[in-house]
Amino acid sequence: MKKVSLLAVFTFLAINVFAQSEGDAIIGIWMNDEGTARVQIYKTKEGKYNGRIVWLKEPNDPETGQPKLDKKNPNEAMRNKPVKGLVNLINLEYKGSKKWGGDDARIYDPKSGNTYTCDATMTNESTLELKGKIPGTGIGRTATWTKQVKK
Repeated sequence: MKKVSLLAVFTFLAINVFAQSEGDAIIGIWMNDEGTARVQIYKTKEGKYNGRIVWLKEPNDPETGQPKLDKKNPNEAMRNKPVKGLVNLINLEYKGSKKWGGDDARIYDPKSGNTYTCDATMTNESTLELKGKIPGTGIGRTATWTKQVKK
């Protein structure tokens, strides 16, 4: 009986490790489809995936020469925060089959100040399709990001 139990435990652990490593394929630095920003996707201690803006093609405000700020954020307290360093991809969970999403998965667009629900699919090792939708509507668009740097 113990042999069967140990085999079941090892099988479960092996499947779990494989699923984690497959889910981690999203980790890395991704260029947005406009070529204006790079987002570093990382795994949180809770096991979800977030993304932080780590590079901007135009990092400074053309009027002030200072770093671009999150001026359109609906939270007034956040409007004086730099866009570079901003966490704009939040709470993606690995769903299997190279797909991420979840009830709390969101993507924030600092250009508009809007937050959208988000699902992501890796179509190959270097291509990530992000579907942002207006919450509760299903209306949205798909952006294709390109991997720049692995893990």
